[in-house]
Amino acid sequence: MTEKAVILLSGGLDSATCLAIAKSQGYECYTLGFDYGQRHNAELGAAIRVAQAMSDHEHKVIRLNLDAIGGSALTDDSIQVPTGDQTQGDDIPVTYVPARNTVFLSIALGYAEVVGANHLFIGANAVDYSGYPDCRPEFIEAFERLANVATKAGVEGQGIRIHAPLMKMSKAEISKTGTQLGVDYSLTITCYQADEQGRACGECEACQLRRDGFQQAGLVDPTKYR
Repeated sequence: MTEKAVILLSGGLDSATCLAIAKSQGYECYTLGFDYGQRHNAELGAAIRVAQAMSDHEHKVIRLNLDAIGGSALTDDSIQVPTGDQTQGDDIPVTYVPARNTVFLSIALGYAEVVGANHLFIGANAVDYSGYPDCRPEFIEAFERLANVATKAGVEGQGIRIHAPLMKMSKAEISKTGTQLGVDYSLTITCYQADEQGRACGECEACQLRRDGFQQAGLVDPTKYR
């Protein structure tokens, strides 16, 4: 019997590639996204497009209000999104959203139990986003341990696996992998401040990493820039 998996799908380069990897491994895929008050909410439409093209089931969107607590350039308009050469050294970037992946994986864990999935996929990446504490192997390993003591599936069932297949991949490797798996990256958005038409700013860190990754991979980036 085909195993089921819940895929965290934001609509960007990483999550779309993550979905493609899960499908290539034979999983029946349920995609899950979050409308959490992010300023780059154009990604919500991108996630729907990607899911329609690749997922086995209708894309589910959970509404949260992480902007109610703020603390990130992505959820608080008073904090500027860094652009250009604005680097922050070894500090955690202001684009880090407090506890975001912990919250997302917790809800995905509940959804997985409802649909009978024992696998969760997240596009966490420690190579390009090493400043985010919830994008590290240690976090994924710790959450998997939690999942297996906090759920019926973990205690009475087959257990829960958390997959982060992109963890040690560069953006070039990610874009190459997705291309080989048939991902249509023109459906995706990877920008911290895309406009309502889904056009990327071309200046934020997310845009720079994506553009550089495609260039290093020798691929054409289909991103629409404003």
